[in-house]
Amino acid sequence: MSGNQHAPFSWDLPYASQRTPVLAREVVATSHPLAVQAGMRMFERGGNAVDAAVAAAIALVVVEPTNNGIGSDAFAIVCQGDELIGLNASGRSPAALDPSCLSGRDAMPLLGWETVTVPGAVSAWKSLSDRFGGLSFGELFEPAIGYARDGCMAAPMVAEQWRLVADLYRDMPDFCRTFLPAGRAPEVGQLFVIEGLSRTLERIATTGGEDLYRGELAAAVVSHASGTGGYLSMRDLDDHRADWVDPISIDYKSWTLHELPPNGQGIAALVALGVLARLPLGEYPVDGADSIHLQIEAMKLGVTVAEKCVADPDYVSVDLADLLSDQHLSRLAAGIDKSQAAVSGESAPDRGDTVYLTTADRSGMMVSYIQSNYFAFGSGIVVPGTGISLQNRGSGFTLEPGHANRLEPRKRPFHTIIPGFLSHEGKPVMSFGVMGGPMQPQGHLQVALRIAEYGQNPQAAIDAPRWQAMGGLDVAVEQAFPGSVREQLERRGHRIRVEGPITFGGAQACYRMANGYLAASEPRKDGHAAGR
Repeated sequence: MSGNQHAPFSWDLPYASQRTPVLAREVVATSHPLAVQAGMRMFERGGNAVDAAVAAAIALVVVEPTNNGIGSDAFAIVCQGDELIGLNASGRSPAALDPSCLSGRDAMPLLGWETVTVPGAVSAWKSLSDRFGGLSFGELFEPAIGYARDGCMAAPMVAEQWRLVADLYRDMPDFCRTFLPAGRAPEVGQLFVIEGLSRTLERIATTGGEDLYRGELAAAVVSHASGTGGYLSMRDLDDHRADWVDPISIDYKSWTLHELPPNGQGIAALVALGVLARLPLGEYPVDGADSIHLQIEAMKLGVTVAEKCVADPDYVSVDLADLLSDQHLSRLAAGIDKSQAAVSGESAPDRGDTVYLTTADRSGMMVSYIQSNYFAFGSGIVVPGTGISLQNRGSGFTLEPGHANRLEPRKRPFHTIIPGFLSHEGKPVMSFGVMGGPMQPQGHLQVALRIAEYGQNPQAAIDAPRWQAMGGLDVAVEQAFPGSVREQLERRGHRIRVEGPITFGGAQACYRMANGYLAASEPRKDGHAAGR
């Protein structure tokens, strides 16, 4: 394994945190301890970073169903040697779904069959395992099947998220039978079992994922759709494919931020970082109002670019090189007023409940992986007896005529979930992500800057207080931001509001060093980092 002999950051941990960095030769970091253990079990069996990542991802659909499931989508970046390889496993809209199906509406709904797109996460598991894995596909399911069969105790954040959304789905009987069998969300520590999920996982494991797209599970999904006003067909499922893609990137001094191309919103983080590379950010203290103001203003520009151009690349041709060109970024940077907040006319989709994980092994392979229903349990459509809650990613479409992201048949929607990677001096060094809808590119920007500009270590960069531009002049900040900083931002015209940790997502990171890795985990979540 190659890496930096001397880390280009400070080892100080200046913020209040429940975490310290984990230093080991093989690591897993994610938002639930049982998923971390699932990944570590693959290492103990001689598996590699992809085996660990896929096992952890499968376990997360059982232990954290509030954020992801078998009906989810997924994206990944795999680092093998010095090469970064991207995977887009997002699903497409049904062939039978078009804007005429939503006549009389001026926006996509949040729930219901109109929001359901083909689930892609299972295809991500299989694609990653086939190309990079060392263990058999079925082995990767063993921890998750055990959790599903025996039940799981509800972790604190899982129980809280479940409680917050329960009423939204209460009028959907299949959902209630599966996820609210006692008429309410499970309490912290209460054992929950998702009906049929262990059998579904077993079928996916033994058929190499085929059953969800072409077998009995596919038939169950389509039968439920045909009986309840849905649009999915056997052809929609059979035609699904995950695509290998090349990441896109932007330089910031000696660092490079890598994201996946549209239909994900990673371009927003790249534009914002590119703008800040053209401003004197380093002249200002890391947690001072001057630095935070410039970051917020750059992020607004990135979000505006993303809202206009992020769509299915099979339907829309976007010249990413132009968007990331020096001319374009310099023009955007020149328009930022250091003393006055600009009104943002656009904001990213305001939903997003997601799981993110990262793994790394002794060979130097690293995985940045993200998986999501979009909002909470997704569409509310649950296939009876299977434990499959179908995502509501179709909510990411617009109905605006002529818009690049307008709903059309067999089309991928705007996606919020984005895996990230950082390189230093041309070498990939850090797999990371920050889950949470519109917080994701904003979190990528903040974590990357704290490392690349201010020399903080990954755990400190994750612990640090966060902000989120919410559209217009509104900015949410964490309580940990000093009152004096909030006041200075307000004097510049930002409308500041203090919100709790659920607004600011959850980060995980893995940094390559000379003899192993530094793994960092999110203190705002239930999970942790582990190594061996």
